[in-house]
Amino acid sequence: MRVTPAEDGVGEADQLRRLGLAVIQTEAAAVAQLAQRIDDAFVRACRCLLACQGRIVVMGIGKSGHIGGKIAATLASTGSPAFFVHPGEAIHGDLGMITTSDVVLVLSNSGDTEEVLTLVPMIKRLGVPLIALTGNRHSPLGRAATVHIDVGVAYEACPLGLAPTASTTAALAMGDALAISLLEARGFTAEDFARSHPGGRLGRRLLLYIKDLMHTGEEIPRVSCEAQLSQALVEMTRTGLGMTAVVDASGKTVVGIFTDGDLRRSLDHKVDVHTVGIAEVMTRNFRQVGPDLLAAEALLLMETHKINALLVLDEAGLLVGAINMHDLVRARVV
Repeated sequence: MRVTPAEDGVGEADQLRRLGLAVIQTEAAAVAQLAQRIDDAFVRACRCLLACQGRIVVMGIGKSGHIGGKIAATLASTGSPAFFVHPGEAIHGDLGMITTSDVVLVLSNSGDTEEVLTLVPMIKRLGVPLIALTGNRHSPLGRAATVHIDVGVAYEACPLGLAPTASTTAALAMGDALAISLLEARGFTAEDFARSHPGGRLGRRLLLYIKDLMHTGEEIPRVSCEAQLSQALVEMTRTGLGMTAVVDASGKTVVGIFTDGDLRRSLDHKVDVHTVGIAEVMTRNFRQVGPDLLAAEALLLMETHKINALLVLDEAGLLVGAINMHDLVRARVV
C-alpha cells in the first residue's frame, strides 16, 4: 500500500513512524494483558507438560503453525522434548507420530480451524492430554481441550483486522512463558542448554574447559629459575605463547612467570638480556587457573586483568599446562 502525506501536512516519514508505533503499542498491550491469564489453567498446563513421559507435540495451521514451530523449538532447546506436526500432514498419516506417552499442544486463534478439529477425536481416542491456546474458550477446540489457555486479543494490529499480528504475538509470548516455566521447574541449567546448542557460541563458551584447550607436555614454555633472560626469550619464541613459566629444579613447581609485558618493562629499564637472570625480572605473583575451569571463566580473568596468557596448575600447585588468548580465539570462545 502506498503511503501518502497526511492531509494535515505531516510528512510521509512521520506518518510511517506513527503507523509503526501504533503496531508496537497494540502488540505490547496484547502481551501485557496476558499477565492476567497466568492463572490456574496455566499451572495445570505446566503440570501436564512436566508429567509428560514422551514428547510435546505442537500443532497449528497457517500463522499459528509458524508460531507453533517456534514454540516447539523453544521447548526442545530448554529441556522439554518437543516437535511440530502440521495438522494437514497429520490427517494424512503423520498422526502416527503421536504416542500415548505424549502431550498435544494446539494453537488456533479462532478455536474452530477445520483441520485441527478433524484431529481432536483421534487425539482423544489416544487418551493423551490436549492443551489448547486459543482466543475463544467457548470454541469447539476450547471446549474439547484438557486445559485451555486464553490467548485472545482485543484487536489485531492490522487496521483491517484480518492479518494475524497481535494474536500471534500473544500466542508466542504464552508459549515462551510455558517453556521457561518448565525450564525453571526442571532445574534446567546453562550447561544443559549448551549441550543442545553445541554448534553455537554459547555451547562453546559453556562446554569447553581449560583442559580441553591448554598446551601440555613439551608445548608448555618453561625455564629454570637459574636461567638467563636470553634463554627465556628463546623458550618464548619456541612455543609462541607470549610467556614462559619459571620453575624450580624439579621443573614442576612454578616460582614465577615472564611475559611479553615483562620484557617490555625490562627493556625500558635498559636491562641486558644476555647477563641478567630471569629471576630478577620475572613476575612472582602471577594469575593462574586450574584445568577444570571453564574456558569462558579464563577469558573473563584475562579481560579483567588485561593479560594474554595463563599458566595452568593442578590442585597440588604443579604446572600442567598453559593457555593464551589466541587459544580462546581459535576455539571461538571469544
